Parts: sequence; C-alpha cells; structure tokens
Amino acid sequence: MERGEGCHFVDVDGNKYLDMYAGVGVASLGHGHPKYAKAISEQVSKINTGSFSSPRRAHYCKNLSKYTPGKLNRIQFYSGGAEAVEAAIRLAKSYTKNYEIVGFWGGFHGKTGTVMGLLDDFKIEMGPVMSGIHSVPYAYCYRCPFRMEHPSCGLYCVDFIRKQLKQESAGEIAAFLVEPIQGTNGNVVPPPDFLKAVKEVAKENNALLICDEMICGFGRTGKMFGVEHFDVMPDIMTVGKGIANGFPVACVISSDEIINAKPFANPSGSSSSYGGNALAGCACDVTLDTIIEENLVENSRKVGEYLLNEFKKLQEKYQFIGDVRGKGLMIGVEMVMDRKTKEHIRKDISRRLFDECMKRGMISMCYSHTIRVNPPLIITQKEAEEAIRIYDEAFGVISKEYGI
Repeated sequence: MERGEGCHFVDVDGNKYLDMYAGVGVASLGHGHPKYAKAISEQVSKINTGSFSSPRRAHYCKNLSKYTPGKLNRIQFYSGGAEAVEAAIRLAKSYTKNYEIVGFWGGFHGKTGTVMGLLDDFKIEMGPVMSGIHSVPYAYCYRCPFRMEHPSCGLYCVDFIRKQLKQESAGEIAAFLVEPIQGTNGNVVPPPDFLKAVKEVAKENNALLICDEMICGFGRTGKMFGVEHFDVMPDIMTVGKGIANGFPVACVISSDEIINAKPFANPSGSSSSYGGNALAGCACDVTLDTIIEENLVENSRKVGEYLLNEFKKLQEKYQFIGDVRGKGLMIGVEMVMDRKTKEHIRKDISRRLFDECMKRGMISMCYSHTIRVNPPLIITQKEAEEAIRIYDEAFGVISKEYGI
C-alpha cells in the first residue's frame, strides 16, 4: 500500500481498497485526514520529544478527563498497549500491596512477560510463565464452556470464577484484568450483567478492576468507552490504538488516590522513555478533538447499527454464519462449518474469503473463523452499503464452492 484516502487504501499500482480493518481499529480518523496531517506536521517542525510536558499534551489531558468515567482523571503516557498494561498491573500491585492477577479466557493484552500467562495459544512454547497468574472464563455465550444459555444460566461462569479462585488463589489478588468487549477473540460482547458481576468478585477479593479499552475505547463501540455499555466503574483503564490514529501511544488512566500509590508514584516509577512526548501528545489531542468535532462516536453507533443489522440478514441467507454480535463499529461475524456443532470454519475457506473481498476492492479482517469488522470511525453510510455488497458477493462464492 502506498497511501490512504479517508476509508480507503491505494496500492502502488493505483488500486483502491475499502478499509474495513483500520489496523485493528487503530486508524480511527481513517487515512490522510487533513486536520491530523496538519497538526502532526506543525508539531514535528517545533519539537517532537523531551522529558517535559507540552501545550497540546496538557490540553489533551484536561480535555480527555471530561469524557473518562467517574474519578478517572489521572493520565500516564506509554509507547504502546503492552507497556501500558504492564504499568497498570504495577499500579494495582502498588496500591493493593498484593501480587496475583486474574485474566480471562480469550483475553489479549500484549505479549510481554507479565501478561503472557494470561494468553491462550500465544504462550505455547514460551514458558515458564510468571506465577500468581489466574485465567478464568469470559462470558463468551455463543461458545459457553458450560453449555448453558444466558440469562437462565444465572451467570454460572461468574460463580465458577469464585470457586476457581477459592481453590487456586493465595488470597493476594491485586487486580482483575478484563476487556469490556474482547477484540482479538473475535469482538465478543458479553451479556450486560457480566462486567458488574466481575466487579463484585473483585471487591470480594479486595482487588482492583482494570478495564483494557485498547480496542473498544474512543468511540469504537458507539460510546466513548466500552465500559459505558455495561454501567460499570473500573479502578484503572488502559487505552491505546484509536487514541492517536496510528501514532504509537497508550495510556493508563486512574484516580488521584490510586495513581499516587508507591512505588508506582516514586520518581521514575511510572516513566516511559517515549511515552507522552510532544508528538504523541499532539497526535492524541488532534485525534480526540476530531472525534468530538465530527461527532464520530455517534457515527460509530449509527453506521455500526446498520452494519450489524445487515450482517444479521446475511446470517439468515448463509448457513456458515453462526453468530453475529457487536457494538458500534466493533462487530464480530463468526463462521462455522456446521451451526449445530459450531466447528470453526476451515482456514483455507477463510483465506479464500479474504482473497474474494480483496478482488472486489475491500480489505477485511477475515483470515480466521471470525470476521472482525473495525472500519475507521469516519466510514459513511454509502461506504458501509458497499462493504455489505462485497461481503454478500464473497459469501456467495465460498458458500457455493465449499458447499457450506
């Protein structure tokens, strides 16, 4: 790819592709946004780095605190998502004086040392992993490991978490680390009462709740932050990806009380060589300003609702579509070989689907059993309609050729 224009890529041969991927939700403003390009260009001509604050960084922190939940108004900058999650864990340990971390099946928080033990396939042949790590069930209702259905299950998965921790934990849990909506696992949306129940379990264990909003933050789900869908208040949030439209930056956000806990709050205890430099602060600031000024959170909700409804219509048309779920422009379309057994669609078929979409001028994140629909927040209704047309054509090809 040579360049981008709005919601499209242009390759070196001049071919244009609709972007339904956005670098896993990173390009929230799309490609080549004039306001973003102008701000970055002006900032880099002034100063780009240094161990001090900058006007745009200061403005960003003040502005962002208007939209963060509750008392979460203290912001610390890092270079990327995994670094921020590691910092959030250090903060939780500093505040609680405990050391155990509870994560969730299917969760993804980076590939660094502390969180490696919480990953699924990513940790294979990478052991030994850190001790004091517990992995518990997430409310992935389409593939419930207990073969129950919500709401009649009474959130059995949460009861199981209590029992599991009673058996495994040393009673020194620092934090529960959870994605409000699981991204890497297939844009999995839990039932509305799940996160509140997890928060209760955290309280029972005198632990903090860390919500990892790397993918679902900054309007991706049709609200500014994913937690807003579930009416739950995290103690710490981690944010990144769409925060700066592709610039490598992430943040830990917490309250005055928690973020001042030592040793995290000691000099250099929370520092990052590149985190929050002047260029990063500018990228964050102009991105948030544009999201607000162009009403992109509402656009995410509105266009996302259209896409979700259209995918549900396609589910009725094609038997290999097992589940459709999503919030805003964070949609998962899960493909199966058989609706009864829910066997994952074969890799060669999903790869063929990717190729068929690309032939028709669209880049789609459909190389696994779940299509993750994460277009730029600027996507228009017309572009969404074009995407559905292409998906329909590509689905028709694989349905006919593979007999599914």
